[in-house]
Amino acid sequence: MIIHVQMLTAEQVEIIREKDVRFITSRSGGKGGQNVNKVESKVELIFSIGDSQALRESQKKILLQSHSSKLKAGEIRILSQTSRSQIKNKEKALLKLQNLIEELLKPKKKRIATQPKKSAKENTLKQKKHLKVKKQLRRKYKHEE
Repeated sequence: MIIHVQMLTAEQVEIIREKDVRFITSRSGGKGGQNVNKVESKVELIFSIGDSQALRESQKKILLQSHSSKLKAGEIRILSQTSRSQIKNKEKALLKLQNLIEELLKPKKKRIATQPKKSAKENTLKQKKHLKVKKQLRRKYKHEE
């Protein structure tokens, strides 16, 4: 069984950074005094998977089909507003996008089904019996006449 790794190449990352993303800036909330009211430091990155020039068709297919719950209308949206600088927020958003795409393209490991060992089954039964006795002792005592 051959597993093809769909990781991003350095060329793809550069194309994504230069051509495939759009940025929307706005004023960020929170602390910052007058700076908050006049500087648009909040950055929203929008990456359209279908329109991407960097991704191969196989990569687009993987992202759109298997991870549709994380997408909205075939787009990945990332928000960054931790820094007071718009440039730093753009860099953080691009890094988040790159990490997210690489994580989504990583092949999932198949789970190997295993059976519990005999000792584990015995311990479980032992614990159940112990609980049974404990609960029986909590019952009220009935007088027989």
